[in-house]
Amino acid sequence: MVRKMALAAAGFALAAGGLAGTAHAQRDPAYEAARESGKVGEKMDGYLGIVGASTPELQRMVNDINIKRRAVYAQKAQAANATLEEYALTAGCIAIARTKPGEKYQAPDGSWQTRTSAPPQRDSRCPA
Repeated sequence: MVRKMALAAAGFALAAGGLAGTAHAQRDPAYEAARESGKVGEKMDGYLGIVGASTPELQRMVNDINIKRRAVYAQKAQAANATLEEYALTAGCIAIARTKPGEKYQAPDGSWQTRTSAPPQRDSRCPA
């Protein structure tokens, strides 16, 4: 029960801007172009994934963003008394919920989906 409350608080913090530390990196025009073209998408584990073919430049960009996300998650998880994996999953749930129509996200079955105007498919472990 305490852990669920900590993760709910973590979810609230993320929703209120806890991903701000990575937001700056994600304003990069290359990131925006990759996101809009469907080359990258949000994964259930809280990290950015490459959809389809990769290039060295795309892989470097995704790795850089994911390293920054992991650092933020580790700090926030410790503050929320949660594991890194629990916190990252919560962040993934929120990032997927924030996708816009046309953007890619990872469905609970692991497949890449294109967001429509309907809510994205959510993992049963996502906070309400």
